[in-house]
Amino acid sequence: MRRFIDISMSIENGVPSDPPGYEFKVDYVSHADTVPMLQGRYPGLQAEELIGGEAFALESVHLSTHNGTHVDAPWHYASTMSDGRPSRTIDEMPLDWFMRPAVRLDFRGFEDGYIVTPSDIDRELDQIGYTLRPYDIVVVNTSAGARFGTPAYPQSGCGIGREATLHLTGKGVRVVGTDAWSWDAPFRYVAERYARDRDASIIWEGHKAGREAEYCQIEKLRHLDQLPPHGFQIACFPVKIHAASAGWTRAVAILDDDNG
Repeated sequence: MRRFIDISMSIENGVPSDPPGYEFKVDYVSHADTVPMLQGRYPGLQAEELIGGEAFALESVHLSTHNGTHVDAPWHYASTMSDGRPSRTIDEMPLDWFMRPAVRLDFRGFEDGYIVTPSDIDRELDQIGYTLRPYDIVVVNTSAGARFGTPAYPQSGCGIGREATLHLTGKGVRVVGTDAWSWDAPFRYVAERYARDRDASIIWEGHKAGREAEYCQIEKLRHLDQLPPHGFQIACFPVKIHAASAGWTRAVAILDDDNG
């Protein structure tokens, strides 16, 4: 027996999971509402001929590929890699990246807007007694996770800096994830630093590291606090959307019984 922990958010109306301007919407059509659709397919069909007078339920979802728990592809970060090759889109990514042993780094103690460094990563790995292996999936548990569903969520949690991202990819990591809104620090803190220093290299620095070392990142994960530091797998296959910068995923952590 294995235990499965859903680490994805629900696509649900009225739950603040994105900043203003990024909202999505689910329109629900009831079993009764679709009776005319069914009658159009079968001339002469009467509603009373149907069990319970019902046809079928149907939903229309209006969202971007970056709403919900999703996997970003290198195409999201830049149109070309640093060597000039076209960046790969989500439908071009190797499927074997997306079901691998995983490790959770607990960065909940870092303040909002903090930029994680390579030494922070190494310190946490030493603390949990784990050595990263190529293709491990690394997820970071931030303070943002506890604020999901509140207006404060998109501006909460630490961000992973350029050097920290390259530190992970340098160890062979190809998929990372966060329970924050973004892999990078929240916009408000980056905007404050940019206004002070006028250094554009800090804008999206973790994302932009993907130009130098190809990787995918999962954003808006949930329930990472329920995971052990290591000894589990994550499955996070992205939806196959042609030429897209991201694809939604039902990310799931898979634990053996001896992990509790």
